[in-house]
This record gives sequence, C-alpha cells and structure tokens, in this order.
Amino acid sequence: MTSNQEHKTSNAQKPPVENRYIHFGRIYGGLYRVLVSSTNGPSLTTAGFQVLLALASGHSHGYAVMTFVDQLSGGRIRLGPGTLYRTLARLVADEFVSESGANDPSAPHDARRRYYELTPQGAEAVRKEAELLARLVAAADTAGLLEASRRTA
Repeated sequence: MTSNQEHKTSNAQKPPVENRYIHFGRIYGGLYRVLVSSTNGPSLTTAGFQVLLALASGHSHGYAVMTFVDQLSGGRIRLGPGTLYRTLARLVADEFVSESGANDPSAPHDARRRYYELTPQGAEAVRKEAELLARLVAAADTAGLLEASRRTA
C-alpha cells in the first residue's frame, strides 16, 4: 500500500471533527453546555431507576414496588410483572439490589414473597441518576418547556 493510500484509509476511518458533538460524556455543541455522564459501571434503564427509587426508602417486595411506581406516576407508568422481575434480576446481578432476609409481619405470609433492598452501590447509582435527571429538568425549565416556567415568563 502506498503512503497516499494509507493516508486515505486513515482519514476514512475518522469522522470529521465538526460532526463530534458528544465526546467522553460532555456535550460540546448545542444551546446548553452541560456535563452529561453516566455511572462508571452498569447503566440504569428507566425501569431500573424506578425500582431503585422505590427501594430507596427501605426494603420492599415486588408488588409494593409496582404499586409505588404506579402511584408516583399517577397511573401513567405501570411496571408489569415481567418487566419488574427481569429488572430486579438484573439489579441483583449488577449488585445494586440484594434480597433481604426481612419480611413484613403484618402482611399475609407468602413463602414466595421476596424482599429486596438497596446495596451501597445501588444507593450511589440512584443518587447519581436522580442528580442527572435534576440537571435535565433544569435545562428543560430554562428552555421554557415546563408549565411553571411558561406561567412566569
């Protein structure tokens, strides 16, 4: 291969600099200059965040997590059993959640009922995700997308 061909090949592999907007977790172009980064480790899905948020106040079983998400969203989000238990299995595998030996003595006994709780890694992941979402909501408010910001403008 000639040096001219090598030069063409190496240039073809690299996108032009002006097309790179997101690099190493930072947004360089656009209206808002914000740092957007994810946790160093497994990523959280929307369902994963909702489950971790439900468990942030203490150990709980699956049905209580589903009810929490339903009530929090005003019925707009429903975690079905398949989504919930696949999400819990992934969060356990990622060490964000663990099965707790605790149970609720006031609840009817069901040997199949499993209780879950956040691990320290899960608590850190849900906190970081909540902070990211708060920054995104602040950007939406600045852009006038939220009802409250439209009334004051």
